[in-house]
Order: sequence, then C-alpha cells, then structure tokens
Amino acid sequence: TCDFFPERWFHVIVVLRAATEHLYDRLVARGYSEKKRTENIEAEIMNVVIDEARESYRPEIVLELSSNSVDEMDHNVERVKNIVAGMLR
Repeated sequence: TCDFFPERWFHVIVVLRAATEHLYDRLVARGYSEKKRTENIEAEIMNVVIDEARESYRPEIVLELSSNSVDEMDHNVERVKNIVAGMLR
C-alpha cells in the first residue's frame, strides 16, 4: 500500500488502469486463481489503487493511464520515458 512509501521517494506515481474485460483476460492468461481474479477485478471496479494513490500523494504527481491495448501500453511507456527524461534535464 501507499503507506509504506513516503512521497519524498517519488517524483511521479503511475497508476495503470484496465477495463475489467481486458483485465480478466490477462489474469486468465497468466493463470491467476479465480479468487485472485475476483480480487483484482473488484479492486479495479472500486478504484482501489487510484483512490489510494490520490489520498496518499499530491494530485499533481499522480498519473492515471489506460492500459487496455498494446498500443496504449506502448504509448504509456513513451509517456513515462518522456517524463523521466524531463526530470533528468
């Protein structure tokens, strides 16, 4: 949970989101148990991770990205690389 990681350790918090139908298929492909799939799907539906990030860190460092397709994932990688490159300047 976010309680273990103080904000001073991070410049940006990236939360990857996925629509439940995409998430379910990924979890099945990875061989997750029914219990673990249910737990993950419920957490996504209830916005557990993004809410916890928003409650624990300043809003301006929390970045929520959609990760439903390979194209979105590729775009997310480029976006995060650009953010990091900007921080290193």
